[in-house]
Amino acid sequence: MASEQLSETQATHQASSTPDGHAPWADLKVTVPTDRDHTSVVALVECALVELTHEAVGAVFISRQVGRSTRTQYVAADDVGEQFQKRHFDDRLGWHEATVPRRTVRDELITQLTRSASTSAEWAGEGATSEPDTFVVKPVRDLRTP
Repeated sequence: MASEQLSETQATHQASSTPDGHAPWADLKVTVPTDRDHTSVVALVECALVELTHEAVGAVFISRQVGRSTRTQYVAADDVGEQFQKRHFDDRLGWHEATVPRRTVRDELITQLTRSASTSAEWAGEGATSEPDTFVVKPVRDLRTP
């Protein structure tokens, strides 16, 4: 029984990592503004959505403006990747959660990742900060929750 459980655990680990032991989603990290072209950003978002559907990971976009930051997390809400739990945290307004369709998550992430530094600052109505906005995929257990 113990050997069966060990084999199952090893198989699960092997399925969620590459031959070098590196999780396939571990490199899904981008700072905004990015030098990626639009096609590359779309491919990155599609890859992230696949990982969210098949692994216990979430996508996080952190936007920073002077004196304020927001954090938007996306986690798959079903097994087929058609619905996602969106958790949005604003320093001033707190947490807001909603279930949104895949298309909305895709469109929001593409929009966020294709913004320029000046667009981000203008959108917030404030000056630029020293820290860039970031997008990262990480284990669900590492996500901040309300």
